[in-house]
Order: sequence, then structure tokens, then C-alpha cells
Amino acid sequence: MPQFEFTIDATTQGVRLDKVVIEALGHKFGRARTRDLFAQRAVRADGHVVSKGDLGREGQLITVQLPDDEGEGAVAEPQAALDVRLETADFVVVCKPAGQPTAPLEPGEVGTLVGALLGHYPEMGSFGRSAREPGIVHRLDNGTSGLLVAARTKPAFEAALAALRAGEIHKRYLLVCRQEGLAASGVIDIPLAPHPKDTRRVLACAHERDQARNHPRPASTSYKVVERIGDLALVEASAPKALRHQLRAHFAAIDHPIEGDGLYGGDTERIGRQALHAHHLSWKGSGSLAGFAVDADLPEDMRALLAAARD
Repeated sequence: MPQFEFTIDATTQGVRLDKVVIEALGHKFGRARTRDLFAQRAVRADGHVVSKGDLGREGQLITVQLPDDEGEGAVAEPQAALDVRLETADFVVVCKPAGQPTAPLEPGEVGTLVGALLGHYPEMGSFGRSAREPGIVHRLDNGTSGLLVAARTKPAFEAALAALRAGEIHKRYLLVCRQEGLAASGVIDIPLAPHPKDTRRVLACAHERDQARNHPRPASTSYKVVERIGDLALVEASAPKALRHQLRAHFAAIDHPIEGDGLYGGDTERIGRQALHAHHLSWKGSGSLAGFAVDADLPEDMRALLAAARD
């Protein structure tokens, strides 16, 4: 039976373990399937069976025994296109196009970024978050374009993952939203939790009652307006420990949903996906690993969106 492991860190201590497991598994498991894992005694903390309502403690090693079909690895696709922006002996930084899944959700799925990475860098197949997420240090939503780093060795993966959890890998994003009423810069400090009624979304818990009910995780997004163009704003945003859908949920929570993001209330008439692009990725490195700094210009569809607003 395949096994998935992760460690509770400062951002997840005190959070119900069922919510932590859903987040760690990349929401491949919904609430019902995760509940079944706990009922089957398939989740352990430091070797001891735990319940879904138990709270995580920093430093705990969480082990999840997954169903057999979840252990099937990603499909390597050597002929798949891959936009490589940086390649070293330890890391590769690639630019993911909008619409491409980062990793497969189902056995045998093709067309993912992970499949392309495995096809070009088969050494990634022996380590990672899970059999379907080998090598990749972090993920991007299907509709989000931009930079993602993957490791080519296990030591590099472990070091980069630790740096990511410590907020030491710097990620900056460009997004487009409505500009009216948006301050020139700001910080959005609203904790986030899995949505209690819709597994596709996260819930921005701005009110105390939502925080009491949903036990959210802290989340902070800083931003500055780069340019105001017609009724739109091009915004640069950063989130050191970005949670799932953090920027999307945060900008929706301040009544400036990202253009094209219908899931969070954005206008879908002018662009067919959320206008969100990971344009900068950097890490200072460690004693044994060289760091990196990579930038990626806005993709054509976001440039076209802004050009139309300028006319």
C-alpha cells in the first residue's frame, strides 16, 4: 500500500488533522474520502493512529496509507513540450502555461507538467511529495501560468521543500483586477480554510465566527499596483507561504476578484482563465546548493487583456 508523509510545521499546528491532510494531498481527496482514511486507521502521527478531529502539533510526522491505486506514478511524456527557464544539476525552473494541470489527479492521466518533467528529467521519479507529484517543490493552479521549481536530486528536493515551508523561496505574481477603489499598496491578512461546502474553493475567514467554526490557517498577501489601465489594475503580489488559492481568495475578499476567476467572482468575459501569473521565483540557496533567480514576462493573453483596457 503506498504511503504519503509530511511534517506539521508552524503554519499547520493547532489545525484539525483532516483539514491538514486534505491540504497536504493537494485536495485530491475530498472531505468524504479523507474521513474514510481516518476511519480506516490509515492516518498516523509519529506512528500512532489519530482521529480526524485531533489537532496537529509542530514537528509531528504524519503518515497516510493511501489506497493502492493512489500509488500509481505519473506518466512520463518525453515528447511533451516543456518551457525550461533555468537548468542546473540540482534544479529546473519551468514556466507552466495556463490550462495545464501541474500534476495528475487520476491514474494514467497525461498532459500534465509533471509528466513533461518526468519525460525530460526521469531522475525525478524516485522522490517527491507523492508518486504523482515527483520532483515538484510547489504547485500552480490549472488556470495560473508562470514559474515553478522542481528538484533533480532528493537532497535538493528536501532542502527546497524546507525552504518553501520557512518562507525562504520568494514567489511574486502579477495579476489583473478592477482598479476602482484599490489602494496603491497594502497587506491582506485574512486566514484561510477549506470551504465547508465547496471543495473547489477555500474560505477567507474575515469574521470571527468563520474563524471559530473553520480553524483557518494564517495567510498574508502583500501587493502593490504596478499600473492602472482603464478600469483595470496590473498588480504585483507576494505571499511567502502561499496557501492553496491564497491570492485568488484574498483579492476576492477585498472585493477585487482577479479577472477571469469565475470561481471567486471575477469577470470571465474578457479572459478565459484567472489573470494570474507567477512571474518571479528565487532562493538564496544553502551551503551546498546554489540558489536561483528567474523572471517570466506576462503571457500573451494577459497582455491582450490590458491592451484592450487601454484602448
